[in-house]
This record gives sequence, C-alpha cells and structure tokens, in this order.
Amino acid sequence: MYKKNMVSKTDLEKLGFKTNQSVTIIRQAKIKMVNAGYPYYNNKRVGVVPRHIVEEIIGIPLELEE
Repeated sequence: MYKKNMVSKTDLEKLGFKTNQSVTIIRQAKIKMVNAGYPYYNNKRVGVVPRHIVEEIIGIPLELEE
C-alpha cells in the first residue's frame, strides 16, 4: 500500500471487492478528481486515488491495514 490516505486497485481487492469492481471504483474516483480540477488524474497510468474520494463513492469508511 502507498500512504494511508491513498487507495489502489489491489487495496480494494484486499478488502473483498472483485477485480472489475475495484477497477470501476478507481476509474470513477479518477473522473471525480479530474472534474474537481486535478488534471494529474487524467492519465491511464495513475492507479492510486485519495481515500476520501473512494469512501464517497462506495458510501462507507475504509479500514486499510498498514
């Protein structure tokens, strides 16, 4: 895992999400970040997004392990 406040596809998979669900959540988070004015996330190679955005999308707080 990267930092406690960043989430990747593999982090979501460790939490029990299926691969396609994880990819979709990360994609939605990247779109939200671009719409919020962060053009950095408009890159297909970026695979980590802020934790609070993922929590906003799935509707529950994440409990990631260090």
